[in-house]
Amino acid sequence: MKDKEEKSKKTKKKVASKETKVVNPDDQEVQIKEIIVEKKVGFNYLEVIIIMVIAILFGGFIGGLVTFSKTSKVQSINKSKHLEEFVKTYQDILDNYYQKLDEQKLLDAGIEGMMEYLDDNYSAYMDQNESISFNEQVDGNYSGIGAEITLKDGIASITYLFEDSPASKAGLQLGDVLQKINDTNVENLTITEISALIKGSTNTTVKIQVKRNDQLLDFEIKRAKVELTSVTSKIYDNNIGYLKLNIFAANTEKQLEKELNKLEKENIKSLIIDVRDNPGGHLSQVEEILSLFIEKGKILYQIETKGIKEATFDTTKTKRDYPIVVLTNQSSASASEILAVAMKEVYGATLVGMKTFGKGTVQHAYELSSGATIKYTTQLWLTPNGDSIDKKGVNPDIEVELDEGYYTNPIDTMDNQLQMAIKVLNEK
Repeated sequence: MKDKEEKSKKTKKKVASKETKVVNPDDQEVQIKEIIVEKKVGFNYLEVIIIMVIAILFGGFIGGLVTFSKTSKVQSINKSKHLEEFVKTYQDILDNYYQKLDEQKLLDAGIEGMMEYLDDNYSAYMDQNESISFNEQVDGNYSGIGAEITLKDGIASITYLFEDSPASKAGLQLGDVLQKINDTNVENLTITEISALIKGSTNTTVKIQVKRNDQLLDFEIKRAKVELTSVTSKIYDNNIGYLKLNIFAANTEKQLEKELNKLEKENIKSLIIDVRDNPGGHLSQVEEILSLFIEKGKILYQIETKGIKEATFDTTKTKRDYPIVVLTNQSSASASEILAVAMKEVYGATLVGMKTFGKGTVQHAYELSSGATIKYTTQLWLTPNGDSIDKKGVNPDIEVELDEGYYTNPIDTMDNQLQMAIKVLNEK
């Protein structure tokens, strides 16, 4: 059971003094991207020119002409003559192209071209809107009213209200159909456009008109910081605890520890950790979650940079020793795989479900002055035993394909992967 000693301050050895994130920006295909996010210091005008022109002329100047420092600035260009040529070409395009150019769009296209040249699924360019959405997801909070809107057959309605959110306090109800937002009719708007109208800075207000039972109702709601829930829990028969992790957001470890303490107060004897369909998240959160279970001094994972391996160890005194099963599937990726394989190799947990996605690379990223974000692969992450799972995935100890009946009737008794996990723990 939980070590009675107070958990020491988490001072695990870091691979780099940065935060690591993971994102799944493509809803059509699980393309998990683990990135190291640096503080944005900013680009000066000349640096912007250099990046744009490099993208335009990249095919003629292959060979790593640009590297980036920890401050996200261009660190070096091969020789001054190349720099002069880049700037001259940039200026010539602006001065002589036969049509008027949007400098920002030209820059965006140039940077996006660099990412495409890398021909790497995990190196990408995200525009400002994609960056905002990404940050909200992995930070675990956003500024808004705390309501989930679903668009179906052209009708936008409220399908979920966060507890104690501005929306619930104002009196919005499930099933309310949106009519107007700040006097803008939402008819024919996309869900992204509707969301953009509702969201805004904390303590600002938004006017929302809804239709409820053929009656039009108007609300003026003050926006606030809304925390997203990434961890839920429950208890099954024979004191089996269950934790579902949807993503590793910046507040996931805090939520998980709270839910875990609740389960342990109910005297659980074993635990299921469910990371099915979890695309990943902050690497720091994975470290902290693993440190709740794994013994001090054990390796949590390793990072390989240009052939050099560096391990990250747990330095906390907190640990557990009850049986654990980790549920995985084909969409468990990156940070989820780090957790699953560490729990298997170090803690001795049993993996049940399907082989994981197989995302074993790390991306370096930073935010541009436009609000866009770029990222590109810089490292491999390895299991505690030093193995790469990239493009391979993590194999479960007990393979169970989810019964198709669950998709039409998604209840626990129809979840044969979950039922197998319960069976395994009942037999321990």
